[in-house]
Amino acid sequence: MVNKMNIVGRRGKSMIYKIDVDICVGCGACATSCPISIIEQKGGKYIINSSGCKGCGVCESTCPVSAISKD
Repeated sequence: MVNKMNIVGRRGKSMIYKIDVDICVGCGACATSCPISIIEQKGGKYIINSSGCKGCGVCESTCPVSAISKD
C-alpha cells in the first residue's frame, strides 16, 4: 500500500514529481495510478498539479516510457 503522506527529501522539501511532455505518450497510466487524482490531461499529454503532489512516486513507477521524474 502507498503511504499518502508527504515524502520529505534530504533538505526538508517534499519530493514533487513532474512529467516531461516531450517524452509523455499520453497513455494515462500515471493519472489512473495517482492515489490522490492530481494528474490531468492537457493537449493530449498529462501534467501533475505540483501544489497537490504528495511525492508518493506511484506515477513514476507506473509510467511505461519513464517520462516522470522528481522535480
